[in-house]
Amino acid sequence: MKLLPERLTTSSKDNLSLVLLFGPTAVGKTDLLLQLFEGKGEVISADSMQVYKGLDIGSAKPEPDYLKRLPHHLINIREPHQQFSTGDFVEETEKLLPEIYERGKIPVLSGGTAFYFRNFLFGLPDIPDIHRSYREELNKELSEGSLQKLYDELCICDPFSGSRLNSNDSSRIIRALEVYRATGKPLSSYHLSNRMRDDYTIKIIGLERDRDELYSRINRRVDIMFAQGLVEEIRKLIKEGVRSDFPAMKGIGYSEFFEMGRQGCLTLNDIKEKIKQDSRRYAKRQITFFKSLEGVKWYSPLDIEGIMREVYS
Repeated sequence: MKLLPERLTTSSKDNLSLVLLFGPTAVGKTDLLLQLFEGKGEVISADSMQVYKGLDIGSAKPEPDYLKRLPHHLINIREPHQQFSTGDFVEETEKLLPEIYERGKIPVLSGGTAFYFRNFLFGLPDIPDIHRSYREELNKELSEGSLQKLYDELCICDPFSGSRLNSNDSSRIIRALEVYRATGKPLSSYHLSNRMRDDYTIKIIGLERDRDELYSRINRRVDIMFAQGLVEEIRKLIKEGVRSDFPAMKGIGYSEFFEMGRQGCLTLNDIKEKIKQDSRRYAKRQITFFKSLEGVKWYSPLDIEGIMREVYS
C-alpha cells in the first residue's frame, strides 16, 4: 500500500497535511510513531521535558538509534537552566513545518504537553510585552524572601492561575505575577481564540487505553526508569550544577527527588512511589484536557490499521 506521495506539494498551505498525535503519558506514542511514520515523516516533539539536555531517562527520551530511524525535532535544544515556553514551541514549530515539507516528509506533532497543542491550534494569548524590570524585581524578592510568599500573592491576585500551578514552580509563578503587576490583569484573563487555525489540513489523533491498563503501564515505566539509572542521572545533573529551581527540574521524575528530600523522606522507594502517583495524576489531567478538544479521532494504540487509514486517507 502506498501511504504517501513521493513528494509533498508545497504550492499551497491549504493542500498540506500535518498530523497531531497525542495522548497521556505511557499510552504508547513512541512505538506507534515508528510504525506509522518511519521513512515517511518527521516528528516535532511536543514534550516540555525532552527539550532539555541531560534529561534522558526521566523524560523517556527516545534512544539515539530510534531517532536515526525517525527524525525528531525540539529534543536536546535547551540547557537545564533555560526556559522553553509555549510561545517558543509555537515559534519553532512554525519554522520547522516548511523545512519538513521541503524534504518531502509529513510533519507530526506528537507528545503530551497539552498547552503546546492548544496554542499551536488556536494561537497564543495576546499578552502585551512585559518590561524585564518586573521579572528582575520578582527574582530579587524571591532571593530575599520565599517562593511561598510569592505563591500566596498569586493566589490572591489570580486564583485561577494559582490553582493550576505547583507551589514550587518558581518560573511560572513569577511569569504569572509579572503579567499581573505590569498590566493589572491576571494571566488567566488573557484568553485564546476559540477558532482553530485553518491554514493546514490537520488530522488530530488521540490515543487512549483503559484507565487501569494505563496506570499499570505508568507504574511499569517508572520501575524501568529506575532500573535504567534514573537515580544516577539525577546525581550527574546535580554534580554538573543543576539546581531544584531550574526549569528542567520542575517536571515529574525530577522534582520529586528535591521535594521528598525537603520533606525528610529520603528512601528511593518512597521517591519512586511518589513519581508513580504524580504520573498517574498527570495522566488524568492530560486525558481531561485532550477530551475537551474538538475534532479528535480517538483510537487504541493497537489499532494500527485504523490509525493508518485516518492518517493517510
